[in-house]
Amino acid sequence: MEVTMTEGIQVQVESFYLDSHSKPEENLYVFAYHISLKNLSKRTVQLMSRHWIITDSSGEINEVKGDGVVGEQPVLEPDEEYEYTSGSHLKSPVGTMHGTYRMTSKDGEEFDVAIPCFTLSVPGKIN
Repeated sequence: MEVTMTEGIQVQVESFYLDSHSKPEENLYVFAYHISLKNLSKRTVQLMSRHWIITDSSGEINEVKGDGVVGEQPVLEPDEEYEYTSGSHLKSPVGTMHGTYRMTSKDGEEFDVAIPCFTLSVPGKIN
């Protein structure tokens, strides 16, 4: 599990290979990732958007930007936690993801929260 902390917002990520959804013979490797956001600051914040950078082992880089996460823009009061699971696919059995969440505090301040770099890997491909 990978963890970062930015301005009192903790982000934890864990990834999983989805063998039943993958087709290695077609260079399709599907992964899920579970993210936990915890507001350890003293202010109320809202997750407004996300920016992902996804890299596979062939060097192909894809960027994904969009509003919220899984169709939501969650508000986190101090000490509140928000969790979600989403997915991504690669053309190779190993890759990485990292990025940022754009947050807005209750008083209107905008800031970016780092999403830690985590590995997407078919089991046994990395020792």
